[in-house]
Amino acid sequence: MTPAPIEILMIEDNEGDVFMTTEAFKEAKIANNLSVARDGNEAMDLLHREGKFAAAPRPDLILLDLNLPGRDGRQILSDIRSDPKLSTIPVVILTSSKAEKDIVQSYQLHANCYIVKPVNFDALLQVVRAIESFWLTVVKLPPHL
Repeated sequence: MTPAPIEILMIEDNEGDVFMTTEAFKEAKIANNLSVARDGNEAMDLLHREGKFAAAPRPDLILLDLNLPGRDGRQILSDIRSDPKLSTIPVVILTSSKAEKDIVQSYQLHANCYIVKPVNFDALLQVVRAIESFWLTVVKLPPHL
């Protein structure tokens, strides 16, 4: 029996990063539905299923960039963790920041892991395969609340 595709929400404003990540998931042949929110407000609307996102599925995993226009990734992470309906969704920080303060703050806000975005496709493909191997194969994800 083939497992159902996992619902992944990528919160990312950089179109190049969205394209590369989408292509890496296709190349890795991971069964998923990848949705993209391009800023913090759109992400929260999607997570709360408001407005045009009323029929959006609840994500099983969130890939979150920290540096976003408007509401940044740190605020989004804080909002997710303080909402009982969203707090169990694993959040993977996927950002270009290598700053120690960003790493520490992300874990203080209860990120599940912190990954610095690779700069080339082959390295990104390795990261996507690692995400698939760990988050989609090894880990038992929480049920939807």
